[in-house]
Amino acid sequence: MNKHKLALVVAVAAASLSARAAVERVEVIERVPFAAGVAFREAGAYEKIRGVAHYALDPKLKANQAIADLKHAKRDARGRVVFSSEFILLRPTGAQPSTLLYDVNNRGGIAIMGQVNGRSPVNNDPTSAADAGDGFLMRHGFSLLFSAWTWDVAPQPAGARPLVFAPPVASGIKGKVQNEFTVNAPTDIVTYAGMRGLTYEPATPEDPHAQLTARARPDDKRRAIPRSSWHFVAPEQKGGPGRVQLEGGFKPDTIYELSYVAKDPYVTGAGLAGIRDLLAYFRDQPFEGAATPRNVLMFGISQSGRVIGRMLHDGLNLDESGRMVFNGAYLQVPGAGGSAGFNSRFAQPTRHPSMLEEHDYPADAFPFTTAPSRDPASGKTASYLDKARDQQGNAPKLIFANTSTEFWNRGASLIATTPDGARDVAPADNVRIYGFMGAQHYVGRSRTRAPFTACVSTSDHYLPMRALIVALDDWTVKGKQPPASAYPQIADGTLTTVADYRAIFPKGFGLTPPEQNLRQPRLIGDAIPPKHGDDFETRVPTPDADGNDRGGVRLVELQAPLGTHTGWNLRAPETGFAWATSRFDGSFVPFARTEAERVAAGDPRPSLERRYASRDDYVAAVRAAAERQVAAGLLLPEDVERTMTENVGLYDRILARDPADQGCSYLYAQ
Repeated sequence: MNKHKLALVVAVAAASLSARAAVERVEVIERVPFAAGVAFREAGAYEKIRGVAHYALDPKLKANQAIADLKHAKRDARGRVVFSSEFILLRPTGAQPSTLLYDVNNRGGIAIMGQVNGRSPVNNDPTSAADAGDGFLMRHGFSLLFSAWTWDVAPQPAGARPLVFAPPVASGIKGKVQNEFTVNAPTDIVTYAGMRGLTYEPATPEDPHAQLTARARPDDKRRAIPRSSWHFVAPEQKGGPGRVQLEGGFKPDTIYELSYVAKDPYVTGAGLAGIRDLLAYFRDQPFEGAATPRNVLMFGISQSGRVIGRMLHDGLNLDESGRMVFNGAYLQVPGAGGSAGFNSRFAQPTRHPSMLEEHDYPADAFPFTTAPSRDPASGKTASYLDKARDQQGNAPKLIFANTSTEFWNRGASLIATTPDGARDVAPADNVRIYGFMGAQHYVGRSRTRAPFTACVSTSDHYLPMRALIVALDDWTVKGKQPPASAYPQIADGTLTTVADYRAIFPKGFGLTPPEQNLRQPRLIGDAIPPKHGDDFETRVPTPDADGNDRGGVRLVELQAPLGTHTGWNLRAPETGFAWATSRFDGSFVPFARTEAERVAAGDPRPSLERRYASRDDYVAAVRAAAERQVAAGLLLPEDVERTMTENVGLYDRILARDPADQGCSYLYAQ
C-alpha cells in the first residue's frame, strides 16, 4: 500500500472513531497549581484542571442500548441525547505519561483521598497541600480524575462543591416510587429520601393517593397508616428532599414506607455512560499539553465500587467502538459486587440493602462470580464478566476487597460461592479477591458506643489498600502478579453459616453475635414493591477462639491481636431493631490487661499479660507481623512505621485505661 492510500485509510479510521466518540467537546473552566506547587518527590508538582465534558449518545448504537430509558430522552436534531458533567483532574505538571486513576465519587464526594491519602479535600475542592493529606497518590505519580455521575445528592453546606450530575429525562413516563425510612428516636417530621440523598417527589403535590405503611421487620406484612393522619411537608431547604409529618410521631423499631406515583424519571444510566466516555476521551486524546496516559484504572469505595460492578455487568466498560476504557479496577467494600441498581427506571442510587434496611431496592443480582457459576433457582449459568469482555475476549484486571462487615451486611460471600452458598467458585484469572478480616466498612472513628452496643473496630485496612493500588498498576502496566487472593472459603472451613459462627464464638466477654446476616434479596420483576424469590444464601467468616475472623488477609491487628475485632455491631435497644446490626460498623473489645483481671471478669480469652510478656515483646510481635505483610505484598515498606505507631499506641492506651470505663475514647490518640 502506498503512502497516499495509507494516509486515506488512517483518515477514514480517525473519522470513524470521531463519529462514534460520545464526548463531543471538553471545556476547561479552571487551571491552577495544586497544593501551591509543592513537589511530591519524583512526581514533582501537580496542577488542578476543572472542566465540563459535553456528551452525545446515539440510542440506536448497540453500545448504548443497555442504558435504561435512553431511547425515551429528548434528542437533538441529529437524533442524539446530549448532556454534560463537571470533572476535576489532578495531574503532574511534568511531561512524563502517568497512570490515570478515575475515582468514582460517592454521593457527590471525592472518596479516594480521604481513605488512601488520609485527608478528604475541604469542600470537596482539592486545592491546598493540606488537602493532599500525606500525598501518597501524588508521590506515586497517579493522575486523579473525578466527575459527576449521579443526581441524587442532597444540598450541602455553603461553599461545598459536590459533583452532581444533571442527567437526561425520560419525559412523560409515570411510575410508582417507594421510599423506606426508619428513625433512631421519636420525631414528628422526617425526611423520606435515602442516605444523604434525594428521591423522586410525587407527580401530584400532596398526592391524596399516596400511601404510608409500617412494619416491624423487612419481610413483615405492611400495615397501612390512614391518609388522614399524615401529610407532606416542604423540604427543610430549597432543593432538598421532601419530608412527611405523622400525627403522634414516628417511632423507633418500625420500618416506614412512603409510596406514590412520580413522573419523568432520570436516565440515571447516562451517568455511567458518561464515565465510560470520559475515560475513552482521556485514554485517546492528549489533553492541555500532556500526553495520553500510560494506563487507565478505576477505583470505587462502597457505592462507588458497586457503580464499577454495574458498568461491568452491563458492558459499559467498553466504549462505542468496543474497546476497554480502563485496564484495571479496584472495587473496595462492594459487598456482592454491585451487579444491579444505578441503571433502571426511577433508580435511587443512594439506596442499598443491608440486614435491616431497603430489601426492596436492587443492588446485587445473579451472576455474582467472575468465573461461570450456576443458579439452581433459575437454572442459568453465567458470570459477572459475560458482557465486560472486548471482541478479543479480554476483560479488565480486577481487585475486589471486602471487610468482615460486608460478609454480615452486604452479601460479600457471593462473589466467590455458588448462589446457594454450597461451594466455592474460584475467581477468574484476571481477578483477585481479598477479605480484610476484623475490619469494618471504613476505619472506625466513633468515640461513643451509641447508637450501637459496642465500641467500633479500628483495624486499619487502608494500609493494604495502598499496597493493592500500586499492585494493580504494576499488574496492568508491567504484568507483575499481585498478591494471591486471600478470602474466607468453604473448603478450608474459614467461611461458615451464622449458626456455626454463633456456636463457635467465645462467650462471657460482652459480645453476643447477631442472629442473622443479610441474606441477599432475590428481586423478581419491576413491580413496586417488587416480588421476592428465595433469598440468595450468604456466609460469614469463621471465628477463632478469640472471636477474630479466620482466613482472608491477616491484618497486623489480627496477627498481633489486642482484642476481638468483629465485622458486626448490634444496634442499641433504644434506637430500635435490637436484633439488627449497624450498617457499616464492627466491634472491638480489648483483652484483659492481666490474668487477674481476666479471671475476675470471667473473660475466656487469654490476657495481654499472658500473650506478651512485656511491651517490648508486643512491639516485636507487631514488627514481625508488619514484615510478613510487606513480604506478602499487602503492606508497603513506607507504611511499616505507621502501623507500628497505630498498634503500639493502642497497646499503651489499653494498659493505661481503667477497665471500668465503658467509653471508647481510648481507641484514639488524643
